[in-house]
Amino acid sequence: MYVTAWSNGRPLRTGAGYGIRLSAGDRDMFFDPHWSDVSVDVADGEPVLVPLSHSFWRSCPELRSAAIGQWLLRNGLAPWPRGVPPALVLSPAGPRRFHLRLR
Repeated sequence: MYVTAWSNGRPLRTGAGYGIRLSAGDRDMFFDPHWSDVSVDVADGEPVLVPLSHSFWRSCPELRSAAIGQWLLRNGLAPWPRGVPPALVLSPAGPRRFHLRLR
């Protein structure tokens, strides 16, 4: 599924305040409401355990993680020009597990 990088508007150089945003349709298709977290394998690092917030299921389908933010920073994808977040691919890789890579 295609996703975009996400920022809370005040991200830090530590990676906090970054993540990825997916569509509500992809959330409903690929994520189970009973899950409390998912594992995301970033292209060049260890799997990242990302909690799913209550707002993930309501109106904010973002996977928020400082580790994902660090990956975006390391790969020169963050920060980005206002309104132009980088496009990425998030692929299912098993139960509660996903792989994140450049598009």
